Amino acid sequence: MTADTEPDGELLLRVLLTRVVEPGDEVGGRWLREYGVREVARRLRDGGEPLPGVSGTRWSGLRARAARAEPHRDLAVARAAGVRFVAPGDTEWPAQLDDLGDARPVGLWLRGRPSLRIWALRSVAVVGARACTGYGAHMAATLAAGLTERGWVVVSGGAYGIDGAAHRGALGAGGATVAVLACGVDRPYPRGHAELITRIAEQGLVVGELPPGDHPTPSRFILRNRVIAALTRGTVVVEAAHRSGSLVTARAAQRLGRFTMGVPGPATSGLSAGVHELLRGEGVLVTDAADVVELVGDMGELAPARRGPVLPRDLLEPGARQVLAALPARRPAQPREIASDAQTTPDEVIARLYELRALGYVERHGDGWKLTRQAVMSVRSGRAAR
Repeated sequence: MTADTEPDGELLLRVLLTRVVEPGDEVGGRWLREYGVREVARRLRDGGEPLPGVSGTRWSGLRARAARAEPHRDLAVARAAGVRFVAPGDTEWPAQLDDLGDARPVGLWLRGRPSLRIWALRSVAVVGARACTGYGAHMAATLAAGLTERGWVVVSGGAYGIDGAAHRGALGAGGATVAVLACGVDRPYPRGHAELITRIAEQGLVVGELPPGDHPTPSRFILRNRVIAALTRGTVVVEAAHRSGSLVTARAAQRLGRFTMGVPGPATSGLSAGVHELLRGEGVLVTDAADVVELVGDMGELAPARRGPVLPRDLLEPGARQVLAALPARRPAQPREIASDAQTTPDEVIARLYELRALGYVERHGDGWKLTRQAVMSVRSGRAAR
């Protein structure tokens, strides 16, 4: 969706507000809820009556930000970088983000082909220490690979250490992963992960609240964690000291009613002290992907014996229908084989397969993918109807 197709221009105004309202600002979120996007933007730009809850100095600062904002330019820069903007109410907006209440993002900038809404349906956060040990990196990568092999999407923050290991584990297994950044999604951070984040954008999704070119700050890293917690079914912490930002993600997940899990480490390791503290509270001890899936699946998203009706194929997007049609009826197929038959790229195929997995059409078998029984029956009945 673009500002040109938005009948009342609300999307364009939300783009403007991403330059004005800081991520997680509950005062700004309350303004949007009580007054609406158009009225908030009007007062900020046109000098209307100040909105309540901020000092005169703060209001002047927000108005100065609004005066400098160039939403049309931000959208143009985003399009040139292959970035799109989605807002609450859009078809791609993940409804679980609404659980954040007034701390809900004004909107999200996305880089990558898959649907964030579909991918978030079966997602797990894997987070932890930046200065991790070899043990922690191994556990994060193994856990992420195991989750993607079971059809789950791995979400993390793109940082050094555990985050990077989790992303690499998912990518290495040919799986799906999402990086939630504390800066503009066109500006990979940390710079040492530029190649990794580019790869995530090609095979998965890079997500952020801040507009193109915006830079990270310490507070933005902390506030970014609430989005990771809200997007996912549960959060796994792999190595974290007592004051680790990863524990902020875990506590946010607890407040939102999500599952909180921890991978235990050596009793003598300070990098596992925060995880052990989490496990003494409401956190659940996990040691592999099977443990995680067993727990998170209790929410109804893990359904090997799923009996619900398969959605009609005609409701799928053309790209997803093309990939679905390329799958053999009776055996698993590799993404490269499917890509050849679907006349597209392996990265596009992987993105579409995870969407189809969330909708119950396909399932993963080792390194291959095959149609579910419901999908085969749907295909047969569709052919009979024709």
